[in-house]
Amino acid sequence: MARVSQEHLDARRRQILDGAARCFARNGFHATSMQDVLKEVDLSAGAVYRYFSGKDELIAAIVTEVLGGIREAFEEAARQSPPPPPDVLVGRVMTQVLGLGGGGKLGLSWDGEASFPRLMIQVWTETLRDGELSQVLRTGFATVRAAWVKVVEGYQEAGLMRADIPADHVARTMIATAQGFAAQQALFGSAPVGVIQDGLRGLMSMEPPR
Repeated sequence: MARVSQEHLDARRRQILDGAARCFARNGFHATSMQDVLKEVDLSAGAVYRYFSGKDELIAAIVTEVLGGIREAFEEAARQSPPPPPDVLVGRVMTQVLGLGGGGKLGLSWDGEASFPRLMIQVWTETLRDGELSQVLRTGFATVRAAWVKVVEGYQEAGLMRADIPADHVARTMIATAQGFAAQQALFGSAPVGVIQDGLRGLMSMEPPR
């Protein structure tokens, strides 16, 4: 019997994750069954259960992967001295998130019915009732937050940002901005990343009244 290559195993896992993400974004977690996932990916139950024990494990894998991609983007920015300004940085990360949904790590389309923002809204809702998923999200958020704090500390060390404000507070605000933009995309329709970049530039341009 021929031995299955690691490349084949990785590709099959990728196929299952992408199909499950499309189903969840399209119909929600509760309305999506494992049978729906099997139909979407056109695989047998045995082929899918070889990689994932069930729906909850699929959801956790998707959440972990997305948060990991966002963390990597900010860790890369933190290694620059100084990091790019917030409008450039947030725009870059949001573009990477769109890349995760547009032929990147997750097979979702930004403007289609199976969009990354819709998926994330449902993930946030699901964490309110699912303790295990909530822990996955909390752990992921902690790693993302740590990466953003490093970025803010880079701004402060370079004299580009006030140093008397806790870096963690600024990091949380930047995360909230990105999350809010994603929520608007899901609820009110898509908008280019330039919108959030322009908004940040406007806020950054404020000066005390003369």
